[in-house]
Amino acid sequence: MKILVTGCSGQLGFDVCRELTKRRIDYYGAVRKDFDLIDGKAAAAFVAAYAPDAVIHCAAYTDVDSAEDEVNVCRKINVDAARVMARGCKTIGAKMIYVSTDYVFDGIGGEFYPVNGLKAPLNVYGQSKSDGEEAVRGSLNECFIVRTSWVFGINGNNFVRTMLRLAESHDVLKVVDDQVGSPTYTVDLAVLLCDMVMSDKYGIYHATNEGICSWAEYAREIFRQTKISVQVIGQPAVSYPTKAKRPLNSRLSKKSLEDAGFTRLPDWHDALQRYIQELRDKGSV
Repeated sequence: MKILVTGCSGQLGFDVCRELTKRRIDYYGAVRKDFDLIDGKAAAAFVAAYAPDAVIHCAAYTDVDSAEDEVNVCRKINVDAARVMARGCKTIGAKMIYVSTDYVFDGIGGEFYPVNGLKAPLNVYGQSKSDGEEAVRGSLNECFIVRTSWVFGINGNNFVRTMLRLAESHDVLKVVDDQVGSPTYTVDLAVLLCDMVMSDKYGIYHATNEGICSWAEYAREIFRQTKISVQVIGQPAVSYPTKAKRPLNSRLSKKSLEDAGFTRLPDWHDALQRYIQELRDKGSV
């Protein structure tokens, strides 16, 4: 099998490429110099020329607040490019994984969202990913839609790195405590995506590390595991107004993973411990 991975310089794409290398699966990790997702013709030409058996589409516009001002750019990347990739896959008989987000939901209530839950995005980014899902599903039957949340990995910026950086100059940190979700280690998610792409169990899935927490609880666990003395004070999200509104509830049901026979990801505490060790191995902690 030959796989095209987009966004291989990002957190998730980087670890997907590492996992494919580990499995000795032939792949190409594409970055912006290979083709710009805003240029649909270039993206289509690249897919046609490489002719993969599958595409793991990790590349995306992910700057949630900037998307409120850059609506067209965001949609060109998250919707139009996704459609181009899906149509390219259909032309050559390839399958595709489209990585999506918890932001397709409005985050109201305290229940776990099922994969077929009502989508009602609160911001431009969430709407673009929701529309991207539909663009892929409308263009290609052989596709996987994988929604995830609160991603962290070695090859990029994330909440863990931010907390560790702030701890260098702060003894007390105020962190949102009424947004609840599940952190997701890209190493673990990459394993699942590689298992998935080797199958024909097409459909919509939710994939995060097990367990839930608030951002404040997440921060406290980061400092507990790194043995850094920082007091974390919980604050409501309204205390930190942002351009784009975020969902308060990002609980995602993983029942569809079990129903399809896929293994759920490890608990987020365990994932965080392994990530911190990875940071230590690189001298970042």
